[in-house]
Amino acid sequence: MLLFQNCKLLSVHIRKAVVADAAAIARVHVDSWRTAYRGIISDSYLATLSYDQRRNGWKDVIENERSFVFVAEEERPGLIVGFVNGGKERSKNSGYPGELGSIYLLEDYRGQGIGQRLVITLVKKLIESGNNSMLVWVLAKNPYRKFYEKLGGKYVRAQQIEIGGSSYEEIAYGWKDLRPILQI
Repeated sequence: MLLFQNCKLLSVHIRKAVVADAAAIARVHVDSWRTAYRGIISDSYLATLSYDQRRNGWKDVIENERSFVFVAEEERPGLIVGFVNGGKERSKNSGYPGELGSIYLLEDYRGQGIGQRLVITLVKKLIESGNNSMLVWVLAKNPYRKFYEKLGGKYVRAQQIEIGGSSYEEIAYGWKDLRPILQI
């Protein structure tokens, strides 16, 4: 069962990221933050986001296999419109061995089922690597957080985080069993 209607699923291919994708992933990361968090995180902070800094960070993550990274690529090869990454849960004390670290899509590609496909791809990899549950942290005011609820994520807890010198509430959603996501 698809969660979203108006899908253009045939025009997007999901694949494992390679180091050469780092610049495109950085572009999606920065541009997505600037659109998704507009009005939530200060404009001055969003203006400081750097493609180069994010590119170097993603290059390191992919090169050193710090997590699983998958990209959504439009039919036109090389046009990356979204990505997901995840792996072992970073705090190691949440009761969830896996973590969805981040998922971002360019604004024009949201609501078309691409995010769902990215999550399913990550979940398959997490299960394959022995992680049968996962956690994701999302800003409480993020208008897209309902996406995780539609995928069956359950509220776990909240915490405060700092971004650009300001404090924000962040909510964790968890899945004790990832297998139902594969049935969506």
